[in-house]
Formats: sequence, C-alpha cells, structure tokens
Amino acid sequence: MDILDKIVVDKKRELHLKKTVIPLMQLEASLLFQREPVSLANALRNSKTGIIAEHKRRSPSKSVINQNSSVQDIAKGYMNAGACGMSVLTDAKYFGGSLDDLILARAAVDFPLLRKEFIIDEYQIVEARAHGADTILLIAAILTRKQIKVLSELAKSLGLDVLLEVHNEEELVKSMMPGLDMLGVNNRNLKTFEVSLETSASLSQQIPDEFVKVSESGISSVSAIKMLRELGYQGFLVGENFMKTANPGESAREFINQMTR
Repeated sequence: MDILDKIVVDKKRELHLKKTVIPLMQLEASLLFQREPVSLANALRNSKTGIIAEHKRRSPSKSVINQNSSVQDIAKGYMNAGACGMSVLTDAKYFGGSLDDLILARAAVDFPLLRKEFIIDEYQIVEARAHGADTILLIAAILTRKQIKVLSELAKSLGLDVLLEVHNEEELVKSMMPGLDMLGVNNRNLKTFEVSLETSASLSQQIPDEFVKVSESGISSVSAIKMLRELGYQGFLVGENFMKTANPGESAREFINQMTR
C-alpha cells in the first residue's frame, strides 16, 4: 500500500466520523454556504502571473515545512503579492491542515481559495462550500471516471470551480469531461515523490484549450514558469518554494516581481 492508498483509507474513516457529528443540513445552513464564490479559472485566464500560492505546514515527503506562520498573515501576504488565488491544505494527519485554516483564510482575503484535499465523497464538496472555498481539487489517481463526473457536477451546481489533477496520460484520458474548469498536471509522482517538470511538458499538448492548464509542484524559478507558459499553461501552483521561508507572503512578492520585470 503506497502513501496515496493510506491517505484514502484514513480519509474514509475520517468521513464516517464527520458524517455522524455534522450532518449535511448543518453545513448547508452555514453563513459561508450562502456566499457567492469567486472563479479561480477566470482569475487565471485574466492574469499576467497565474500564481496559485499554497499554504502547507508539512507533507509526507518533506515532514515539517512551516509550522509557525499565521494562515491569515500568509493569505494577506499572498493576495497583496499579486497571486491569483490561494491553495489551502485541509488534511490534518498528513499535511497538518484543517478546515479552520480555510475559514481563517476566507476571513482575511477575498480572492479565490482552493480547498486542497483528498476528495472522495460528495460530503466534502458541501463541506468546502460551507467553509468558504471557491474551488475544489479532484485527484484522478484516487477516483473513477464516474466519481469524477458525479463530484464535478455537484461542485458546479454549488457554484464551485473544479481543478482536476492528473499525473500521467492514462489519468488524463480517463478524466477529461465537460464540467471541469481546470486540468492540473502534478509534476510530483505520488508513489515515489520524485518531481519532474517533464510531466507537464509531455502532457501539455494533450489537454484541450477549453480547459485552463495548471502545472503543480516543483516550480521554483521564473524560468520554469516561462517554459511552462510557452506550453500553454496559465496556472502555476507554488507551495513549498514560498512556505519554506520565514515570510511566505514576502517570498511570493519577490517571486512575482521577478516575473513581471
């Protein structure tokens, strides 16, 4: 059993408990559930930078990344730096995140927030909407085509954008369907944790232009973004490169300033 399989097993247990404690009706009654979401896909289409900056405390591959910074301060820093949106890890066991992080970020900023989570159930999409997310992530490696269709259609019915993440050609072919806003290519192999931008390069021409193309993981230089942009990518998810510093917001500002010189 690899790390992705372990995460899914734990997520199923976590969801079983959550559903007994917080019913869907309670989520749907939250104030944030009534809020009008902001489209991340549109923000990326109209951006000169395309940066989606991430909040991530730790990961299975890197252990602790940044446990000290305030999520509100980071969110404000990212928005003021000129990022298009922010990705918020909400998995607790493996990434040290929580839905509280999403609420705190939402209270601090008004630009698009992506709930980055291992979504396997419709409950998690309602949960994302109820905690202030504008976009949800679906990971092709842990979902069937039918699941992707059901989950993406629910997200769209709730006004949320959908970012579908793939790691290889097989997942891409399986996953492409109407209802997806963005197709993300994760450059990190989730089985070995090796990172290569060649993954984005090799899949770029296979993603139809109707989807916003997003490259994820391993992006640490302006030259890498320039190369990816030439391949048609409009979004660039950057996490550890900012989070590993003492001031992620300032790091994002310096990076984005380099891009726009």
